[in-house]
Amino acid sequence: MKTKTKIWLGVGAFVVAGASGAAAAEMLAQDRLQSNEISDLALTWALASTDVSAAKKHGHGEGASKKKQGGEGGEGGEEGGAKGAKLPPDLDFALKIAQIRGHLLVGDELVQQDQWAAALPHFLHPGEELYGPIRGRLKDYNTPQFATALKLLATTVKQKKAGDDYAKALKGVEEALAAADAGVKAKQAGDGFAVETALELLKSATHEYEQAIIKGRIAKPVEYQDSRGFVWQAEKMIESLAPALEKKDAAALKHVRDGFADLKKAWPAAMAPKTPAKDYAAVLSDVSRIELSIGKLM
Repeated sequence: MKTKTKIWLGVGAFVVAGASGAAAAEMLAQDRLQSNEISDLALTWALASTDVSAAKKHGHGEGASKKKQGGEGGEGGEEGGAKGAKLPPDLDFALKIAQIRGHLLVGDELVQQDQWAAALPHFLHPGEELYGPIRGRLKDYNTPQFATALKLLATTVKQKKAGDDYAKALKGVEEALAAADAGVKAKQAGDGFAVETALELLKSATHEYEQAIIKGRIAKPVEYQDSRGFVWQAEKMIESLAPALEKKDAAALKHVRDGFADLKKAWPAAMAPKTPAKDYAAVLSDVSRIELSIGKLM
């Protein structure tokens, strides 16, 4: 399956050219509403971004966003790759599995640094916010229920049980995620689908990063870490396909790798700095550049 999400360039192209994310969204919504040059998903993202920007302009965007999302302010980006967009079932499932992996990736990084308190949210969020929407679809992908495994892992981290206890709890979740990956691959075997999932994960990372920054400061380190985990996981997914992608288009793969190298500079460490290394518009620009090349690999 190849969906229209291949083209997310509507906002990104303007950002690359130097416009702010909000201005880009407004330009896209107004100028290309009737155009077939971009996907429905890209247009939905743009219109949603325009609405959010307008709300923030009038001083109530932050609260409205939190009310809609519930829980942590940044978790709205985990509903899909594009704001307000409904993804096809297989892609939605694959994205949520990738987001769980992104949480565990950054959470494990923090555990290895003995930052247990900072790590805990990233072991709680999969069970609190991502597992529920996919629970009823696990059988479709030959995946066992793993709510208990998620809870055990979160409890292990909360109690700061390092060593074998932590490794065993993490392995339990990873085995379930491996089954989910296999179930998705049975339905969507092509490399293009996996690349598309990685791209959707990158999009959700931009939303988390946006939520992290308030008035030029990283006010929400959890969202900063969410976005870091998603970017690192997206890169990991691309690298797992590197041999096949290089055969498809070596130049495009190189550009994607270069794009990730630039993008990752926004997260100099797992523990968030006080001020961002890159602002939100710069991160959008980097992701857009990656997408320009990644589309050739789908």
